[in-house]
Amino acid sequence: VQLQASGGGLVQAGGSLRLSCAASGFSLDYHGIGWFRQAPGKEREGISCISSSDGSTYYSDSVKGRFTISRDKNTMYLQMNSLEPEDTAVYYCAADLAVNARTLCIYYANNPGVVDYWGKGTLVTVSS
Repeated sequence: VQLQASGGGLVQAGGSLRLSCAASGFSLDYHGIGWFRQAPGKEREGISCISSSDGSTYYSDSVKGRFTISRDKNTMYLQMNSLEPEDTAVYYCAADLAVNARTLCIYYANNPGVVDYWGKGTLVTVSS
């Protein structure tokens, strides 16, 4: 039972990357899902999440208009466009049963121990 994130790497400012996170051993149905990131010396930040109930989304102000979260069956994605050096961080995916997007991204970012599943991080480095 795990989430496996992939797709990180080195990209120049202004470029794009697409992160993937595949669930195995359980179904993402009825789970809120989301992407978080943690830059060196900073707290973990919930940047984009999808509610379990109605598919509504949340985006942090730092990524709104540039990043897009989606899901397809048992995989979630994060399309990242117009990347900036400030986006450099380790990116994590997460899933939690029956949770809305804002709760997952905002409250659970500060309480990671209550989240059902975390993927191992994937490093995104944006060069200037």
